[in-house]
Amino acid sequence: MGFLRTWFDRNEKRFTEGSLKSLYPLYEAIDAFLFTPSTVNPGPTHVRDGIDLKRLMSVVIVALVPCIWMAFWNTGYQANLVMAQTGVAAAPGWRGAVIEALGCGYDPASLWANLVHGGLYFLPVYLVCMLVGTFWEVVFAAVRKH
Repeated sequence: MGFLRTWFDRNEKRFTEGSLKSLYPLYEAIDAFLFTPSTVNPGPTHVRDGIDLKRLMSVVIVALVPCIWMAFWNTGYQANLVMAQTGVAAAPGWRGAVIEALGCGYDPASLWANLVHGGLYFLPVYLVCMLVGTFWEVVFAAVRKH
């Protein structure tokens, strides 16, 4: 991390005053994500805890892990159950190819089959949500110069 911190410190002037001034919100967002912010509130605040926003959001992410696993399992269970009841042998498209490559099958009673099948539906949606949310957050931060 030493090289990365040095690079950010060495190039900060380019983003604050130089040719890349319009990209400063993006620079600041990445810097704050990777490292603890160097500026703090100088006056008294209503928060009396030593935890910062990045650490708090880490706790939120850890708390979401059981919910994500449940979403994987339930989505896969529902899909495998319907496939078993309707007699569908394999999932169509790339999901079926991945399931066949992993060899986990479509048994609704199998934990592994449900997690994999559900993950193949959940992860693309989750990835798109994260990418779109990040994009719009960067756009609004740049427009507001925040």
